[in-house]
Amino acid sequence: METSQYIIDHIPIRHNLVSYFIFLGVFIGILISFVILIRASYKNTAFKIFGWSLLLQSIIAGDVFLCYTGLMKYVPHLNDSTEPLVLLLAPSIYVFVYSLLEKETVTLKKHWIHILPSILYFFTQLQFYIQPKAVKINAYLGAYFPDMKTVAVPNDLDYSYLMIKDEFRWLILLSFTVYILLSSRLIVKNVYTKKTKNAGNISVNKYNFSRNTIIGLLAFFILVFLVFLNFEDDNGDHYIFIFHTCLVTITAFVLLSESRFFSSLWIADKYETSKINTDTNTIKEIKAYVENEKYYLNKSISLKDLATLLGSNPNYISQIINTSTNLNFNDFINQYRIAESKKRLLDQKYSHLTIEAIGNSVGFTSKATFYNAFKKHVAVSPKEYIKLQKTKTQN
Repeated sequence: METSQYIIDHIPIRHNLVSYFIFLGVFIGILISFVILIRASYKNTAFKIFGWSLLLQSIIAGDVFLCYTGLMKYVPHLNDSTEPLVLLLAPSIYVFVYSLLEKETVTLKKHWIHILPSILYFFTQLQFYIQPKAVKINAYLGAYFPDMKTVAVPNDLDYSYLMIKDEFRWLILLSFTVYILLSSRLIVKNVYTKKTKNAGNISVNKYNFSRNTIIGLLAFFILVFLVFLNFEDDNGDHYIFIFHTCLVTITAFVLLSESRFFSSLWIADKYETSKINTDTNTIKEIKAYVENEKYYLNKSISLKDLATLLGSNPNYISQIINTSTNLNFNDFINQYRIAESKKRLLDQKYSHLTIEAIGNSVGFTSKATFYNAFKKHVAVSPKEYIKLQKTKTQN
């Protein structure tokens, strides 16, 4: 008679391109998530959530890697242990998009509802988690090696947890469906509502990043749906996490391409030799001078001129502005000019001036420069901005 250990020993181990690819996704995903969680500011809730979401995906991918390769036989108690985490995937992506676009801090007190399904599922499966090793092995064999003999188990075990567990795949599909709809609604709201009614208050880059996140989520959902239709068990999960590897690789590429490591400002010798502390008081002093003296209205301003007025040097001022605001000197000044021009475009006191003249009055030296800066900071042209604000007032 074949013993339990004999059956376990004969579970095959397979390493191929698929397993290597999934492992690559696990490695990159964990690496990126830790970089985001460590480097993102504590105030930047959105990207902290994004980091946690990537970590969740990578942990689940690690579970699939163990199952696909057969290595799960060495750690059978981990089998299906990540199922509650799977129910957090779609909510975590939605909460990331919500925090990014709505600019609101996400707290457990306000958004606990999103983790409730995962918690409830966890409690319904407590009976499974405490089952003996043989039950876990049989669950694994049934999903990945259905033709192999199963391990003998006691006759008096309670299998009531299967009533919920057998519907788990449909719970995942329901979760993805709900959160795709909610996330899509957020995108539409921010593009067609906020961008129309309050032009300039939404970052186009944030919209693009969120839109691409939704596209990735939708593609992930379609793949999950197709896998579930074609596989009755977990045997097709590796297809999903091959796609996951592609997503985290693209994410890594995007993060690297946006990194300050490739900025000329980052490697410039002038910053390496300046030996200056970038404390927040310094940027406050720069902003205070620019705002109080309305320095930005001067057409002939320059980095050198501002440094002289502040009794400092250009390299120092440039470094402080760049590291504290992620803006170069021109964009830093232009944000003040654009804010002032938005007021004057709607102020009856300046109604006798043309749009070009208003641009000139806030420090821009040409119509083209004004229009380009306005579209960069507000996402619409000055004419469109006036029209949108008038429509908003009439409504």
